[in-house]
Amino acid sequence: MSIKIIKPGVFSTIQDLGRTQFLDQAVPISGVMDQVSAKIANLLVGNAVDAALIEIVDGNFEIITEEANLMALVSGYSFFKIENQEAPTNRPIFIPKGLKVQLENNINGRYSYLAIAGGWDVPQVLGSKSTFVTAAFGGYQGRRLQKGDDLASTRKLTNQNQILLENLKSETVNYPKWSIPAKQFLSNSNSVVRVVLGREFEWFEDLAFVDFTSKPYHLKDGNRMGYHLEGPKIIRKKSHQKELLSTAVLPGTIQVTGDGSLILLMTDCQTTGGYPRIAKVAEVDLPICAQLKSGKAIHFEIISLKEAEKLYLELQSDFQKLATAIQLKLE
Repeated sequence: MSIKIIKPGVFSTIQDLGRTQFLDQAVPISGVMDQVSAKIANLLVGNAVDAALIEIVDGNFEIITEEANLMALVSGYSFFKIENQEAPTNRPIFIPKGLKVQLENNINGRYSYLAIAGGWDVPQVLGSKSTFVTAAFGGYQGRRLQKGDDLASTRKLTNQNQILLENLKSETVNYPKWSIPAKQFLSNSNSVVRVVLGREFEWFEDLAFVDFTSKPYHLKDGNRMGYHLEGPKIIRKKSHQKELLSTAVLPGTIQVTGDGSLILLMTDCQTTGGYPRIAKVAEVDLPICAQLKSGKAIHFEIISLKEAEKLYLELQSDFQKLATAIQLKLE
């Protein structure tokens, strides 16, 4: 085995980029909440971007290495600890056997990602290794990680994995001077979230859109299924008081409840919903939403579908460039 879980934290699970092929059968996408951070973590150790990682909520997470490993921890916090000594996040790091690794807190976000060379070895279920705890399938035995769990890497190493290992292998903890923080790949302010208008946007008063785009919303509470946002109420037109039949929803869909409150659906959300959809968060800004801490404010900005698609393609191009840049650093 590669590691043993000593402290599992609040809610740590195995995730990859999720399963999109079964929405018509009411199976949620699941997968990582913050795809930018997760993809960077995988690239830092030489994995494909869709390799399985450990997703850690907030912190209080501790493991012990049972074998020497090449890992990367991508987090809003600038360091974690190895044997009570500070070690930097957001870069590949070689960790010898028998060392205690701790992430105490993530003060600048909610989700951190621990990648290992080769990816974590768990079975695929419906084409993905992601955990869907509600239905108890995927990931590690269909559940969150617990104290005493043993996890191993797949040992299926890419050329990039092997080059990184050869460069960093050492008798002691070893890592390069360079790092790649996830915030470099967020193309927008951490407080502005771009959205495309939803199918039922015409159901709402014009004044509601003034409030929606000019006043802040705060995270009240939430989980992997969705976030309740606190802010101005969104008022329906008198001509649109009817109930909506259940219709398709996705992570990033913003629904308006009967009392005018907003629900932002996240990666474990249901595949259909009965509340009107005022907007859909642009894919590139979902990581900003995922990392929201309770009480933190965001502002919505409406963009076109074409703009959202352009931003998405630019981000995918950036990841390809990042993979090339990491390879060049090792030559």
